[in-house]
Amino acid sequence: MPAMRARGLTPASVRARLAAPTTAIRSQLHDPRMHKPSMSSESPFLVAGGDPAAVVDAIARTARKVRTPCGDGSMVWRVWGKGEPLVLFHGGSGSWTHWIRNISELSKHYELWLADIPGLGDSAMPPKPWVPASIADVVLAGLDQLFPSHTKLRLAGFSFGGQVAGLSAAVLGDRVCALTLIGVAALGLRADPREPFAKQRPGMSPAEIAAVFRQNLAVLMFADPANIDSLAVHLQGENIKRARFRSRPFAATDNLARALEKVTAPVKTIWGTRDIIARPSIETRLEILRRHHPELEVRLIEGAGHWVAYEAAPQFNAAFLELQRAPQR
Repeated sequence: MPAMRARGLTPASVRARLAAPTTAIRSQLHDPRMHKPSMSSESPFLVAGGDPAAVVDAIARTARKVRTPCGDGSMVWRVWGKGEPLVLFHGGSGSWTHWIRNISELSKHYELWLADIPGLGDSAMPPKPWVPASIADVVLAGLDQLFPSHTKLRLAGFSFGGQVAGLSAAVLGDRVCALTLIGVAALGLRADPREPFAKQRPGMSPAEIAAVFRQNLAVLMFADPANIDSLAVHLQGENIKRARFRSRPFAATDNLARALEKVTAPVKTIWGTRDIIARPSIETRLEILRRHHPELEVRLIEGAGHWVAYEAAPQFNAAFLELQRAPQR
């Protein structure tokens, strides 16, 4: 913290700057459901002081940390804000930091609960078998411990976190008042071929390792490599280091598609229009989501990639809050 103060950093200033617009994202797609990026060339991370570890530490220090049982250890939840509970589940090989550019804005409107999914981030591995259903069991037990049964919950999940949120919502029934899915897989569709991931190898220098993380973010997470700042590279490295549960094999299943049949809450969804996992067609994925939820509310973020909540944070935040306020059809 003293080093942060020397650079003029405070938790509040870092949170505000991380929520600021990034470089403009361009796309030729136009749709009334789309949120278009505002124009700014200033990186919020660079404004915040350039030290990624200090940025993460500043945000983390403002949270309340809660633990619930998980396997031989605990599942870690971080809490910001007050009001109606909103529970967010991050993507595969990630942690709560997948939402680092959304905390400031969303916590103004909700009591924000950011989970570290079992086997990822600071949470222990779930009991065997190591499958999404085992993770959902741990999550459900944690939610039962954290919230009275009459408390209505809003759940949202990004990528693999959407599968976890959907499996949980299918069991929770009318305890869930809204389920928001962001760039999700497990819809029973085969993924399009993509560029292979770069590999980290023994003897690499820190700069070479950072280049591996940057390249892999460009392959999967970002539409525009110019939007990958040093904070994103740092988060990727730290999250990969702690990832023990391998979620990728479950992306090709139909786990989420089947769970949605049992979800009673209204379903909402957000996608970047250049999300690589949605290729060749976002509409095909929306049709699957509508199969059991014709009320589906959709927001598309023009030109954004898979990690839309980071790459186009201001547009994502606005779209997310708009969806939570949207009247049900």
